[in-house]
Amino acid sequence: MPVRRATLDDLDAVAPLFDAYREFYGLPGDSGTSAAARAYLGDRMSRGESIVLVASADPGAAAPFDGFTQLYPSFCSLELAPIFVLYDLFVHPDARGRGVATALLDAARQLGLDAGAARLELSTAHTNTSAQRLYESLGWMRDEEYLHYELPLS
Repeated sequence: MPVRRATLDDLDAVAPLFDAYREFYGLPGDSGTSAAARAYLGDRMSRGESIVLVASADPGAAAPFDGFTQLYPSFCSLELAPIFVLYDLFVHPDARGRGVATALLDAARQLGLDAGAARLELSTAHTNTSAQRLYESLGWMRDEEYLHYELPLS
């Protein structure tokens, strides 16, 4: 399945998927325009703050992409190495079960290997058991050593 790094030319096609991803997690949609989603992605990509990978199960389909993942480059001071945080992963409901998520995760893994990263990290909702099964089937391991904390600022 074709997976590639998105460019700024892909923003109009990726933004609706990003907006649907946010709605999946209970956030308000972008009123059908995907303007805010497009602006956010455009800012991250143009500043080199994230890498967006896109996949197409059927390259000839009307919708150019069936799914995407967004990774944020970061660092691990303990390992003295770069890492990537896989923050967003979404497959359009019509394309689920066709290997899109697996292809995106495999491409993310290769991106990390090519960059010399020590690891990829991700978080998912406790209730998202189907995603957890997929991650674990691909070798992702649940962190049993560290607890995750947040400090809300707004």
